[in-house]
This record gives sequence, C-alpha cells and structure tokens, in this order.
Amino acid sequence: MTSQTHPIRAAFWMIGAIVSFSSMAIAGREINLQLDTFEIMMYRSLIGLVVLVCIVSWMGKTDEIKRSQMGLHVIRNIGHFVGQNLWFYALTLIPLAHLFAFEFSVPIWVTLAAPFLLAERLSRVRMLSIFIGFVGILIVTRPWSAGISTGIIAAALCAIGFAVAIIYTKKLTQTQTITNILFWMTAIQLVFGIICAGYDGDIALPTPENIPWITVIGIAGLVAHLCLTTALKLAPATFVMPIDFTRLPIIAIIGMLFYNEPLDLLVILGALIIFSANYLNIWSETRKKQIA
Repeated sequence: MTSQTHPIRAAFWMIGAIVSFSSMAIAGREINLQLDTFEIMMYRSLIGLVVLVCIVSWMGKTDEIKRSQMGLHVIRNIGHFVGQNLWFYALTLIPLAHLFAFEFSVPIWVTLAAPFLLAERLSRVRMLSIFIGFVGILIVTRPWSAGISTGIIAAALCAIGFAVAIIYTKKLTQTQTITNILFWMTAIQLVFGIICAGYDGDIALPTPENIPWITVIGIAGLVAHLCLTTALKLAPATFVMPIDFTRLPIIAIIGMLFYNEPLDLLVILGALIIFSANYLNIWSETRKKQIA
C-alpha cells in the first residue's frame, strides 16, 4: 500500500456505485419489454453524454477532454458495451439475484489479470477474499441444480465484458482524468448504440411511460461509473471490485419485494459469506495502510 491509496474512501465511492447499479437494474427490468438492448444502450449513452457535457461545461473542465490513448478507450468501451447488452438481455430472463451473482465473477477475472495488465500484487488475503466471495455466489446460484439457459449464458458472458472494462478503466485512471474517461465512455458507446440499434433502419422512440425509466438508466449509469472510476483511482482494482459483492443481498431483497422472486435461506447464507469476504478485504487493506 502506498500513501496514495485510500481504501475507506474507495469503499464509500463503491457504495454509490452499488446504489446506482441497483437502480439501473430496476429501471432495466421495467423497460426491457418495450425497447431492445441496443436501443436502451443508445438512449442511456445519449442522456449520459448530455448530462456530462452540461456538468463539465458548468464546472469549466472542458479542457480535460482529450483524445490521447484512444485505443485504450475503444477497447474499454467495446468490453463494456458487449457486457452491458448481455446484462440487459439477461435481466428479464433470470432472477435479479442470479444475474448479479453471475456478474460477480468479474472480480475473479480482474484479480487474475491484474498482475499481468495492471502490475498489481496479488496478495494471499485478496485471493482468499475472492475465493470466499465466490463460494457465497455458488451457494446463492447453485448452478449444479439450476441448469443451463439462455439467460444464464448471457449473464455468465457479460462478466467477461465487464472484466475487460474494469481492467482498462484502471489502466486509464493512471494517466487520464475521470471526466475524460466518462466523456469517451458515453460518446463511444453512443456511436456503438446508434449503429447497432439502427442497422435495420428501425429505432423505437421512447413513450411517455418509459421516458422516466430511460432517464434513470442514463443518469444511474453515469453516476455508477463516476463512483466506480473514482474508487479505482483511490485503491487497487483487486481491492475495489470485491466490495461490489454487496450488491447481491440488496438486489435479492429488491427482487423479493417488487418481483416476487424467492429469497430462501441459502441466499441469505450466501449473502452473509459475501459480506464476510468484503469485510476481510477492507480490514486487511486498512491494516496495511496503518502499518505503512
């Protein structure tokens, strides 16, 4: 740990990301039957870009938007665009808790790739926290009994796209401002969304009923990545990402209350194990900083 690492601040930023991602899941569940995933991504990026440009202009930070390292930006946003489309697709096919649980294999991919792509040290405690968290996920999802479906495959594959996005976001935070990363995230993915949604010449317009949900998706998506990118700037990726495990019990309760999705004792047990893994990770990183 160096003097530039701030695990507690990073953890609080991750709380903002968790709330935003959960809000986006609810809005995506409500709107997914009216718009396809490419249209959702297009409108999300458009709203995010407009909001971001207004805020950046108001704060006088337009000079932070630069075209350096566009190759990394493109790779990062291809990974995120593919992962997010698969995520929205799986959203209406499987329970929310199962989707989030499969998505949480992202920290495993990030942890394994970080020593090679980010030059981050892979400590025993980090590996242990990832292992414990993944055990909790297996208890929740029980893939050996649920079987394989289109929704499960989409949920599993979206994790790879998100892992690519996380790794390259961390690389970009080493030289780029958060403003610049978010600008190119919304701009590049808006182009991807327009191309993919309009390839057949038919783009559905939002109705008055779904405009609020689109707005939530656009703003929540932007805020989520602001929080996530800030957290990655404050602490190593292998510390930041396991905190995201706490989204699982939150979304499981939401699924039970609003969508009549089952919440059994094994889900609760898995959530407790995931919380334990996050506590171990935060405690270890904080202790190292105090010693340093």
